[in-house]
Amino acid sequence: MNNKISHKYNVLVSLKRVFTLLLALFILQGEQRAIAQNGDDLVPEAFVELQEFIPTIQVELRYFSANNFVGNVVDGYHAEQVFMTREAAEALAKVQAEVAAFGLSLKVFDAYRPQRAVDHFVRWAQDLDDTKMKAVFYPAVAKDILFSEGYISARSGHTRGSTIDLTLVDGNTGEELDMGSPWDFFDPVSWPSNLNLTAQARANRSLLAAAMTKHGFRAIRTEWWHFMLADEPFPDTYFDFPIK
Repeated sequence: MNNKISHKYNVLVSLKRVFTLLLALFILQGEQRAIAQNGDDLVPEAFVELQEFIPTIQVELRYFSANNFVGNVVDGYHAEQVFMTREAAEALAKVQAEVAAFGLSLKVFDAYRPQRAVDHFVRWAQDLDDTKMKAVFYPAVAKDILFSEGYISARSGHTRGSTIDLTLVDGNTGEELDMGSPWDFFDPVSWPSNLNLTAQARANRSLLAAAMTKHGFRAIRTEWWHFMLADEPFPDTYFDFPIK
């Protein structure tokens, strides 16, 4: 009998220890979540401001304006500042140096994008009555198929901090090179594989893609302007700090 009582006591003690450990872990996780929430407005140390890191690069942050498919400043964009992970910025600096040899410069339309901005896109896409920018950005695509066609998604590589939208411009005048379609134009003509372009536009796209892929970026199927760092440091993390 004493052995049975002793065994039950040991089991209870072990269960109590397990419960205490689980409770401590739960509290710790809660504290970590609170720290993350409280620090949402802070730029992580792993990120750099691109114009400080590459002073010669040109920027037109289109989501910090009404000149985009939404037609308004997008949630999370409070200043014309461009953030990227340090690894992506270092690779991009090599691209900028390479195209500068041709008298050109990179021009950035978007880089890091807060998750709240992506959420804004989703809400916009669900409002089928809001088509004020259709003629400019998606004239041949019905708004109700933007999700199914992959033009809008609830997750974006931009939110991980190592993806960028950009083009090439004349280094002296700032004039954009002809790429065959505007940035963020929802249409197959924007696909890198589309050959229904002038020879000059095809050459310009090829030059941009070659410079970017040479220095560690990879393209996607549907947007000539979109490149992501192949070896990105945060492949599973979606950030939400505002741009300000």
